[in-house]
Amino acid sequence: MSTKYTEEQVWIRPDGEFATVGITHHAQDALGDIVFVDLPAVGTEIAQKAVAGVVESVKTAADVFMPASGVVTEVNEALRADPSLANTSPLENGWFFKVKLTDQTQLTALMDESAYAKFEA
Repeated sequence: MSTKYTEEQVWIRPDGEFATVGITHHAQDALGDIVFVDLPAVGTEIAQKAVAGVVESVKTAADVFMPASGVVTEVNEALRADPSLANTSPLENGWFFKVKLTDQTQLTALMDESAYAKFEA
């Protein structure tokens, strides 16, 4: 399945029963230079639309909302050490965390790349 997007500027890339989560290029652009990320603990179960983390930039702070329910299996320690990865590579090296999905049907309500492009236009 391809990358899906939320209106809250979070992306999720499913891979079977697991998925990788991060913020969109638009989100990092709006935030400006990211200086800190608060990532959830491995093993934390997070419901869809619940706050999963926080991003702080030189301008503001923003909550990261969970795109689909799941249990955190891994966090991006490289991002924790270098938050600017969310600016320089938001869709690749700047991912936030990985989850084991608990309700894959929630993904169907999210925007695909085409719908997200129209949303951003």
